[in-house]
Amino acid sequence: MNETARLLSWQEKDLKQICIKIQDAAGMTKAVERGHGEVSLVYSDTYREGDHIIVEIEEKHTFYLIRLDDAGEGAVLYLTEDLHYEIPFGEKRINRSPKIFAGEKHLLYVRKARAYETDAYRNLAYNPWDQHGNTGCFPHASANVETRGESVFAAMNAIDGIKATSCHGEWPYQSWGINQRADARLRLDFGRQVCIDRLILYTRADYPHDNWWESAVVTFSDGSEMTLELLKTGEAQEFLLEEKQAEWLILDRLIKGEEDGSPFPALSQIEVYGKPC
Repeated sequence: MNETARLLSWQEKDLKQICIKIQDAAGMTKAVERGHGEVSLVYSDTYREGDHIIVEIEEKHTFYLIRLDDAGEGAVLYLTEDLHYEIPFGEKRINRSPKIFAGEKHLLYVRKARAYETDAYRNLAYNPWDQHGNTGCFPHASANVETRGESVFAAMNAIDGIKATSCHGEWPYQSWGINQRADARLRLDFGRQVCIDRLILYTRADYPHDNWWESAVVTFSDGSEMTLELLKTGEAQEFLLEEKQAEWLILDRLIKGEEDGSPFPALSQIEVYGKPC
């Protein structure tokens, strides 16, 4: 028997409004688009220094699929407030693909994430749209040191999903650089409680320029710690742990290898696998 499917309206699905704006340095709106549950914005112009993207959301503390440029990847991110993203220029963009935010036509897309996306076992550390000053878009990486304050050594590089470890410097070889600090510390915030059971590290392996870490310690928000014994390699180093709940973790107590003379160990990527609790 042939059945007719009933179309659900956005009101029935209780979809709240999402708004994408592009504003200039003076706060003047250059483009705007609104929608319920999802929205696409086509911007037919060249970005100029000071331009920024604002994603306004009625429903906060919620997951959204976010793609701020068609040359970048979409990611399921947790927003606790409106998202403000500064278009990078000059030195601030050399840790990004040269294709991103380039040219005279751009497609931006935001959608409320679906349950099968948010509930899936996945890398909860992945955020290709992380940025300094981010306070409400998670996951978010920060550190007590970033080599010379350069974008190619920023903490955000460790969660952007790029795992090219054989060199150092501008994209795609950006990494978290510690400026030879023995007390270097990277913090990863999830923005809410998550259940995790697996860590994967990619350390930079531009030998002989680079050194490596023999070990590191991960401290979780519940106060527990785990020591990681590391190898001299740029390939994935995977660690299993009993499932634990955490709002954040810290990677520190990084012990540099002694067999090489280089003072430059660095982290290319950290992945943290799990689900919402």
